[in-house]
Amino acid sequence: MSDEKKTPTGMGIVFVCILVDMIGFGIIIPFLTYMVDHLAPSGEPLGLWVAGLMAAYAGMMFLFSPFWGALSDRVGRRPLLMFGLLGNSFAFLIFGISSSLMMALGARLLAGIVNANMSVARAYIGDISEPHEIARRQGILGVAFGIGFSLGPALGGLLSSPADWQWTDVFVGTVFETYPYLLPCLASSVLSFTGFLFAITKLPESLPKEKRVGVEQRTALGTLKRNMMNIGRMFKHPELSPVLLSMLFFWIGFTIMHVVFILFTMRAVVDGGFGFDEQDNGWVFAFIGLSGIITQGFLIGVLTDRFGSSRLMAIGFLICGLGLTSIPYVPTSHPMLGMFLVSGLIAFGNGLVTPSNMAILTHISGPEERGAVMGVSESLRALSSFTGTLLGGLVWDLTVNRTDMWDFHTAFMICGVTSVIAWASFRFSKAWRSEESYIDRAVVG
Repeated sequence: MSDEKKTPTGMGIVFVCILVDMIGFGIIIPFLTYMVDHLAPSGEPLGLWVAGLMAAYAGMMFLFSPFWGALSDRVGRRPLLMFGLLGNSFAFLIFGISSSLMMALGARLLAGIVNANMSVARAYIGDISEPHEIARRQGILGVAFGIGFSLGPALGGLLSSPADWQWTDVFVGTVFETYPYLLPCLASSVLSFTGFLFAITKLPESLPKEKRVGVEQRTALGTLKRNMMNIGRMFKHPELSPVLLSMLFFWIGFTIMHVVFILFTMRAVVDGGFGFDEQDNGWVFAFIGLSGIITQGFLIGVLTDRFGSSRLMAIGFLICGLGLTSIPYVPTSHPMLGMFLVSGLIAFGNGLVTPSNMAILTHISGPEERGAVMGVSESLRALSSFTGTLLGGLVWDLTVNRTDMWDFHTAFMICGVTSVIAWASFRFSKAWRSEESYIDRAVVG
């Protein structure tokens, strides 16, 4: 066992770095749709623009996740984690002062590039973990996601449009009136820069030089092309392929929800929505984050010991799918209570899926290729997010004003269908319970 595996320092700092990064990511969720509405010309279709901003982020994640993951196998994890945090702080400043949709689009493209190093964080945890620790430590990383998605949306909702606050007029006539969403973006930028300072002063390297893949002289474009080829190679792996494919379908449905959720909740009650504002949506996503903290921080370890990662991932697909499908059927008489119940299902299901998926991938992959595997996983997640955002925006704009069976419920029904496909493609494959043999071998070895 390496010295790094004996100390919690690396794990603790990665937790802090991912925490501040995810708080920043979660901050934009409650106001993104309202920001599009604020910047869009009159009559512009909101669904496609919301999808476009999300797709820009996801598209860059898809292109650069394999690049950062494979590069970390050669140069180490630490420098790339620091680069992502610093770049994210700049991306959010640009987003906050965006005066047009095109400028906002450019900021999201930059954010997608620098945040594509999430695969590096996953690989870092794999480096410093023993086989029996992986699920729990991926769950701890899930806690960082959960806290980020709890505090982030709450802050995003509360800090939006400060010039309109009723309890103070200190922001009236300031830059925050011209740019109503600058304050939450500024908060996110500060948090990311704080994470960068933690990383540069406290984060140890997890991949010793003797374990790194040899550094070859190759252009960035050539490296990217080579890493993109990893996707095809890993889809030929009989155990990796079903895991990656099932998550592809799951993420498509999950991302569709992110596009259409606020488009639905901001609709007037007479039109079938709830009339929610940024603050209302912020509290809903904060509850999702809190539920994720409980699931991934306190339940996942016990549940994994009892049922195994494969079973948890499979049941998580179905639970999350049920919650996603149920969103537009929440009664308008008790919208907030209903949304808490439905979002609790979504968070619990996703809280089972995410760490279980990472645990299975870590067990199947070896240390010399773990960065590449995680890079492909994050890249496919970005690809599915790209597909899901465009599909969600397109379906919403095509169905929102219909009154037949293909009305605004349609997008949420698609979420349920993709979750069932994810379950079936994993449950009836060679990947089912495959992690158990790898754990047994590691214990015997």
